[in-house]
Amino acid sequence: MVNYKELGLVNTRDMFARAIKGGYAIPAFNFNNLEQLQAIIKASSELKSPVILQVSKGARAYANETLLRYMAEGAVEYAKELGCEHPEIVLHLDHGDSFELCKSCIDLGFSSVMIDGSSLPYEENIALTKKVVDYAHQFDVTVEGELGVLAGVEDEVSSEVCHYTKPEEVIDFTTRTGVDSLAISIGTSHGAYKFTPEQCTRDPKTGKLVPPPLAFDILDEIMVKLPGFPIVLHGSSSVPQEYVDMINEYGGKLPDAVGIPEEQLRKASTSAVCKINIDSDSRLAFTAAVRKVFHDKPGEFDPRKYCGPARDLMEQMYKHKITDVLGSDGKLAQC
Repeated sequence: MVNYKELGLVNTRDMFARAIKGGYAIPAFNFNNLEQLQAIIKASSELKSPVILQVSKGARAYANETLLRYMAEGAVEYAKELGCEHPEIVLHLDHGDSFELCKSCIDLGFSSVMIDGSSLPYEENIALTKKVVDYAHQFDVTVEGELGVLAGVEDEVSSEVCHYTKPEEVIDFTTRTGVDSLAISIGTSHGAYKFTPEQCTRDPKTGKLVPPPLAFDILDEIMVKLPGFPIVLHGSSSVPQEYVDMINEYGGKLPDAVGIPEEQLRKASTSAVCKINIDSDSRLAFTAAVRKVFHDKPGEFDPRKYCGPARDLMEQMYKHKITDVLGSDGKLAQC
């Protein structure tokens, strides 16, 4: 059993309370490799932002659970080297699909876990979520549950349809499970293709797809029923067109990729939405930079020479999200 506090990590409880009060959201960035981790820590440390390092079930298997423990501990020390004396870093399991997986992560030093029972019948979702909460809270690990189903594909998580969260269920769900935060569905979606062309309109000047607005009316209803309760948005990458265009220019094929407009995410972050998940944007930035290097220098075979530019572009993207979208810069408890 590894206690996350031994690794220098924190849970989400205090940072969420401050975010709701301060009208900003905590960045929750998924990472799959060293370069993503370096970019996340450098961006959040230099901007003095709390940050949540998210690891999916697939990423955990890819990286190796033992290495992840030491990568998280190393991330804390790296933040201190960068001048962030009191970093607030969470290691969070994203979309845990079983009690056994959540327990394993808690035992290995994760400070927060998500149990996603949203695809189960309502009562089964409650039972599974409560079981995880009961175990996690013994070790002061925070738990995120989910109501509603997001469309799209992310690692092992996929759904062809979206089911909005039912506001009439949120009080019962949070009370009976004891979760610390609640992921809801109001129109965000996993992956780089968050909407079909049929769901969008097209800008007559640029020809680009314009996605439908998020269901802020549902968010408002939920906030009335759960005043001050931490709300989470998954599938919130904006799919920056400059990255999509770079990928397509240098040999890729991502037609009509579209994400969540950043102005809508900024609006959400000023509400009870205190955690916003971003994964696809970093994948796009990484891929765009690597493709450019391979196009410009087809003889390059040193991973540092193409992963380095990818890391730099991701860092730039993370800083933009922290400062201009989520508003979490300068929000460490002790700057």
